[in-house]
Amino acid sequence: MTSPDDRSAQTVRGPMAFVADIHGNLRALDAVLAAAREEGASALYVAGDLLFGGEDPLGVWMRLQEVGARCVRGTTDLALATLDPTRMSPRSDKDRAQFERFLKTREALGELILARLKRLPEALRIELPDASELLLVHGSPRDAAEHFTHDLSDNEMDALIGDDPADVILCGGAHLPFVRELDAVKVVCVGSVGEAPDGRTAHYTLVHATPLGPRIEQRWVTL
Repeated sequence: MTSPDDRSAQTVRGPMAFVADIHGNLRALDAVLAAAREEGASALYVAGDLLFGGEDPLGVWMRLQEVGARCVRGTTDLALATLDPTRMSPRSDKDRAQFERFLKTREALGELILARLKRLPEALRIELPDASELLLVHGSPRDAAEHFTHDLSDNEMDALIGDDPADVILCGGAHLPFVRELDAVKVVCVGSVGEAPDGRTAHYTLVHATPLGPRIEQRWVTL
């Protein structure tokens, strides 16, 4: 797994905003961006699953470029960018509906954006002024498709973390926000912008860089 460094956190003023699982929902993304701006956030980081599922994948991509979001690649991003539709054979009505959405999304994005989606990193490391390290991933440090969930045991969490050295791991995938304190690391699932389970809220997480280490605040926006 590649993990490029992001040194911009050394000069960011105000909290950093972290989101995930936008799934092509521009209305929800705009609501989260407005709320985060009101709280003084000046940098946006996205833990994957950006575009597939909602009605406006192109609008979401353009908005993320407009605000200078730093994104890592989720499982649906990789699928959009790499799967060959001619080799896909949907069998059920549900599968056929998903396949039609897949084709529609790829057509809306075009080859240039799909190529850029493919080149997104799987992980992003952010060094804070106090020398704490944040790791942004979609699933876990071990695998983008293996998600941290709130009901995992500490041993199961540790297995997904492996020997990664980050102080805080921020992730998506599970669609429900939570914070888990383990011995040497804090695991923060930032929830979902576009596919929260109740369909009426969107989530984001603020990270404040302080001399005593990162301070985490989780937020819900009513849609």
